[in-house]
Amino acid sequence: MISDPAAELRSRGLQVTAQRLAVLRTISANPHVTAEAVTSEVRAEIGSVSVQAVYDALATMVEVGLVRRIQPAGSAARFEDRVADNHHHLVCRDCGCVVDVDCSVGAAPCLTASDDHGFDIDEAEVAFWGRCPRCQSATDPQSASQGADDPLTESTPHHKENKNE
Repeated sequence: MISDPAAELRSRGLQVTAQRLAVLRTISANPHVTAEAVTSEVRAEIGSVSVQAVYDALATMVEVGLVRRIQPAGSAARFEDRVADNHHHLVCRDCGCVVDVDCSVGAAPCLTASDDHGFDIDEAEVAFWGRCPRCQSATDPQSASQGADDPLTESTPHHKENKNE
């Protein structure tokens, strides 16, 4: 989570604007958020803002490395502020929730290609697909009693938000 959005923007040479601050705060508070959801949150925070202004802010923040853009297959692009490592994602096939998972080896690029074809590999992007505990328990009465072990509780913004997308 970004503690000082204005300082982060300045450190990347970006002008600090109300729109950029609101976009960055929204992404920081809601990892894996869609541009549509960012637009709604920003409008709730600062009032009128165009969809284009939000997309421009997102593109600029991705370009300077302040925000990461991911796009799981069949999903809208999502944005997060966890950019300092080479982590991966778990994606639920049913509800679409996205959860961070640390690199399996712990160092970028954490996967070694069987043949790098001469590339200087500096990043690996992996998405693990499956069904989250909540979706499993929704279709499997046996696992409904395991709800207490469910890491995706009602308060998890990823699950609630993605469920409707």
